[in-house]
Amino acid sequence: MNPNQKPSELAEALLALKPYYWRAFGFALVASLLVLAPTLYMLEVYDRVVNSRSHVTLAMLTLLVVLAYVVMEVLEWVRSETLREAGVQFDRRMAPRVFQAIYESNLRRLGSPSIQPMNDFRTLRDFLHHPVLGALMESPVSLLFALILFAMSPVLGWSAVAGALVQVTLAWFNERGTQPPLLAANRAAIAAQQYADGSLRNAEVIESMGMLHNIHGRWMRKQREFLGLQAQASDRAGAFQAASKFIQTTMASLLLGVGAWLILGNQLPGGGGAMIVGSVLGGRMLAPLVQMVSQWRAVVNLRDAWSRLDQLLTQLPARPPAMSLPAPKGRLLVENLMAAAPGSHAAILKGVAFALQPGEVLAVVGPSAAGKTTLARLLVGLWPAASGKVRLDGADIFAWDKQELGPHLGYLPQGVELLEGTLAENIARFGEPSPAKVEAAARAVGLHEFILSLPQGYDSPVGRDGAMLSGGQRQRVALARAFYGDPVFVVLDEPNSSLDELGDAALAQAIAGLKLRGTTFVVMTHRTSVLGVADKLLVLRDGAQQAFGPRDEVLAALNQAAQQAQQPPQQTRQAPATPQRAAMVASPTP
Repeated sequence: MNPNQKPSELAEALLALKPYYWRAFGFALVASLLVLAPTLYMLEVYDRVVNSRSHVTLAMLTLLVVLAYVVMEVLEWVRSETLREAGVQFDRRMAPRVFQAIYESNLRRLGSPSIQPMNDFRTLRDFLHHPVLGALMESPVSLLFALILFAMSPVLGWSAVAGALVQVTLAWFNERGTQPPLLAANRAAIAAQQYADGSLRNAEVIESMGMLHNIHGRWMRKQREFLGLQAQASDRAGAFQAASKFIQTTMASLLLGVGAWLILGNQLPGGGGAMIVGSVLGGRMLAPLVQMVSQWRAVVNLRDAWSRLDQLLTQLPARPPAMSLPAPKGRLLVENLMAAAPGSHAAILKGVAFALQPGEVLAVVGPSAAGKTTLARLLVGLWPAASGKVRLDGADIFAWDKQELGPHLGYLPQGVELLEGTLAENIARFGEPSPAKVEAAARAVGLHEFILSLPQGYDSPVGRDGAMLSGGQRQRVALARAFYGDPVFVVLDEPNSSLDELGDAALAQAIAGLKLRGTTFVVMTHRTSVLGVADKLLVLRDGAQQAFGPRDEVLAALNQAAQQAQQPPQQTRQAPATPQRAAMVASPTP
């Protein structure tokens, strides 16, 4: 990385953990040196106790080695706790940021919804106290052991270095051999998981039309692909790990043999004791390398997780804190709005412009794929505009802090989504429920009597994705959520698609009631019931604004245009302007 380049968010979070790792590194150094205690104990027993036959010497040596074991285990425990605390601090700092990035990615539709970034974050956090990291901390002690071996005999030193080079070569071949199938296996696993999630979300359709066999077969093919690639990577990694363990196991014996050969040639000062020490030091020198080679898959997974997560956080930087703004009054201004779906360059909206005063109701009509849903998302600040602005009381709604703006805004998306919880919690937007406001919102959409008929009333659970409710009931709950707290600006995307006639009437009455209190409405609709309470009408076709103005004037213009297109030139009689006829004109011809 360029030294003048600012570190990424992940790198900054790790740099903040340096105090923890310096402490853990110190504990690791001391604990690694104490690993030699059994060897020193063995040598001292052979040298002192056997020759002197002293029970006191044996007792003291045994006491010392036991104390060394105790200190070593305490240091290992302290090191483990230090690294665990580092992981906790990393989680506290980065978990909210990662969650926000995943949320933002799904919001902007920058990819298929996936929990992979959270899995990547967990991989990074768990690696902070992984055995590979511990082995890396013990590497300086391995260098010290190598220097001692060279001081004892260059032959012993170079023999140990040769073993280390073989281990490094095995690690390199392990990386080269396992990386391609492992990466492919990870991609296949993600694809299989996403396919399974999508199938579960459509379980009713799959079951009703007998699609389970075909869907299961396709998932099994994806799963077999993943398992095959994983097995291929495991086979290669297992072969390299076995070779690495073989090198470690035989190295100590080979060094012992080299030491004996040196003694026979009078080239190793210290005799048999030096031969044993050389063998032990050589084995301990290779231990961290063996640990890293045996856990190489974890290193590869860490690298891939880091790359994916760092890319996500770079692509979606944290939002800067926005200046607090006064509560809006509901004055809406849309300035020459051009927009495309996030990540796409294909224009969906092309030059839409209109203005609404507080308390006005705008109905947006047009055929399917006219851009109504995209307009709804831009009006509530979910998607950015390619050009132009959506201003609420003069402020750019996309840049407005949603935590601050949210209580003043109501939104009903085309696809109704309820969260697992009670009816009251869903209506109150999972804030602290105000019983009076919850009841008022439920009454506004004609839901109060139904809720009272339930055994638990407003405390009744809706189930996962609102599964305990019918489609119309879910839509009414979502409408009550949009109306909760008397927001000053409400955007409804096809609010009556699942409502019956009574629900339609309740919706129109609720809009009229909030309109009298100054609420500004924008309603995307294919049905005519809402048009009766609309003040203005916007007609979209292919993302372009075809007409905008007072409802009756736009209806008259649409009817006149329809008659001129459908009637012979000599017929000049005009049909009356009605909401039903406007909907027919704005909708595609069957």
